[in-house]
Amino acid sequence: MVPTQSDKRLRILVIEDDQLVADLMRQVLVDDGYDVDIAPVAEEGRRLALLNPYDAIVLDLELPDRNGLAVLQDLRREGSTTPIVVATAHDTTADVVRALDAGADDYLQKPFPNEVLAARVRAAIRRGGARSMERVSVGDLTLHRVTHEVHCQSKEVILTARQYALLEFLAMRAGETVTRPMLLENVWHLQFDPGSNVVDVHVAQLRKRLRESGSVVDIRTVRGEGYSLDLG
Repeated sequence: MVPTQSDKRLRILVIEDDQLVADLMRQVLVDDGYDVDIAPVAEEGRRLALLNPYDAIVLDLELPDRNGLAVLQDLRREGSTTPIVVATAHDTTADVVRALDAGADDYLQKPFPNEVLAARVRAAIRRGGARSMERVSVGDLTLHRVTHEVHCQSKEVILTARQYALLEFLAMRAGETVTRPMLLENVWHLQFDPGSNVVDVHVAQLRKRLRESGSVVDIRTVRGEGYSLDLG
């Protein structure tokens, strides 16, 4: 069961039109210690999400009145920083990329084990305190987490979406060693090592962009372990 503050139960919104699936999610999350609201259509889900201070949202993409991706985009455009876990039968790489680029914090492919749903929601909530900050400063860099912009002092640092996601993950753990498996799971959302040097290539590219910007922040290689953000 998730820890609570002052014995207050955390509150989850599930936006799901399949009643059987919604009821199952509700039971899993209630058993894990949450209060749960259900919205069977997109517009009701959007209204509730903007009206109430939820600790996390579980969002289906296939809704009867509107695509869930549009709801996700609306919420982020309105400034909502509530962690959102997309749960859908869509399973192509393009679907995953679109959801994450639109502002999803995690992605679950249906069907999934009950314990995985509970674990992903717990993880999203744990990150929620940090993710709720609109701006994060590390060294001479400022990350704007709603717009995904990065500034070194007053100058904008132009990054790709993947470079930004990588930098944000490292920034939220500045001073800690982050392993390659952690980066694969949280930045690429892969549960396995594809056997390529994708992480090393993107780290090298991001390191180069930071140096070109004149930032004192650097990405240090921890031999045999992973990487750590060096604040200079």
